[in-house]
Amino acid sequence: MTALYPLKFRTIFKDKLWGGKKIKTILNKDFGPLPNCGETWEISGVEGNISEVAEGALAGKDLKSLIQEYQGELVGNKVYNKFQDEFPLLVKFIDANDDLSIQVHPDDKLAKERHNSFGKTEMWYIFQADEGSKLISGFNQPMSKEKYLEAFNAGKLTDILNQEPVQADDVFFLPAGRVHTIGKGLLLAEIQQTSDITYRIYDFDRTDAEGNARELHVEEALDAIDYQHYDSYKTDYEPQLNKPVKLVSCPYFETFRIEANQAIERNYQELDSFVIYVCMEGEAEIMADGKGYSMKKGDSYLIPASIKHTKLTTSSSFKMLESFVPQEK
Repeated sequence: MTALYPLKFRTIFKDKLWGGKKIKTILNKDFGPLPNCGETWEISGVEGNISEVAEGALAGKDLKSLIQEYQGELVGNKVYNKFQDEFPLLVKFIDANDDLSIQVHPDDKLAKERHNSFGKTEMWYIFQADEGSKLISGFNQPMSKEKYLEAFNAGKLTDILNQEPVQADDVFFLPAGRVHTIGKGLLLAEIQQTSDITYRIYDFDRTDAEGNARELHVEEALDAIDYQHYDSYKTDYEPQLNKPVKLVSCPYFETFRIEANQAIERNYQELDSFVIYVCMEGEAEIMADGKGYSMKKGDSYLIPASIKHTKLTTSSSFKMLESFVPQEK
């Protein structure tokens, strides 16, 4: 059996009604003949979009077959026991050249009942933001289902939603049930549960090239929405140099931000999970088992659970996200 090593996958490109060119101009990823690219799926176990290894001895193998072959050695024993051959996280870059639809995702319970799927809790790390860019997360006032429907039916949905001005390095955590949308002019990294279930509530009356409106899921969304109003929807954190900073901790993933201009060592001895690195800026070399793997802006790597120690070196500086499945207490 081939020894596992840090795995880089072939990018899956998705053109979208609202997609743009930043995947190419900022992330240097060539989406070829597509008219635009709204999303790249960097590490995916979603059926029909399963990632394939790009480099090394396992090049061409897909993520699902690797999990079947290596099991806990790849994803961690506890993760494998819980999810079997399903990879539990999905990593994307999203380029919103226009506003996305206003939407909500179901939680595990509702997604299981309706779709036999996981729910969709996610986080966003803002990579780049055009001046004046905004996003929507949650409500801007105390809410109930009745009050929500009243505003929706009156065509005043956006009046009750919380709009946030956004800039690079902002972080937003979006638990399943939170109404949200990514606004025009944003490029971001998204880490989420493995699920492709979205309930579109409102799509700004847009149509595609054939004049067709996209399907809405107004009724389905009603039972999925968390109607609670929160004081704050943005994740506060204090950036630090050469030290990991925790951004998000939830049952599905824990994510740290690492910004460094010197070597950083990461010890996963106590962790029974794979680790994902997403490089946001600069370049670094991942040293693992005596070998080096180069990582630059826009790259994502899956560090197998069997690798318990990495060293991240750089000739300049780098900024990255580190995510894994937390240990159940």
